[in-house]
Amino acid sequence: MKTSLTNCFEFLDGSISASKIAQVLQHGTQFHDSGAYSVFMGQVRNDIIKNKTVRAINYTANVEMAKHVMTGILDDAFNEFDTKIVHVLHSLGEVSKGEICLLVMVVCGHRKESFRACEYIVERLKKELPVWGQEILEDNTHTWKINK
Repeated sequence: MKTSLTNCFEFLDGSISASKIAQVLQHGTQFHDSGAYSVFMGQVRNDIIKNKTVRAINYTANVEMAKHVMTGILDDAFNEFDTKIVHVLHSLGEVSKGEICLLVMVVCGHRKESFRACEYIVERLKKELPVWGQEILEDNTHTWKINK
């Protein structure tokens, strides 16, 4: 089994700032044999649930288990797509509508493997990562988010 060159997974308190996104993107420039970056950013939507607008999501996680699960996902992605760098940032705590709560950056040699690897990682983490989102509605009631 191959091992990854550079994988990074971290939780951040609150939303993911533009400066943090820029820092992650800059990290990818150290691999000159890689020609493709794929980036996925997820933001909190102002969905309507039972005629009420979502104003924020409060994210909680089993952090240690999430790190273990994410290590497996990233190792699998490396072995299948030959990723050079994968950076995953996920918010914890309250994130308001319109703010970024998830960033996945994948650097590969070529675009097709980069696209496929990014989608693979996002889909797996949405299904497997022990992270929960409590949607806070405009009247401060809440409901638990179900990933689709």
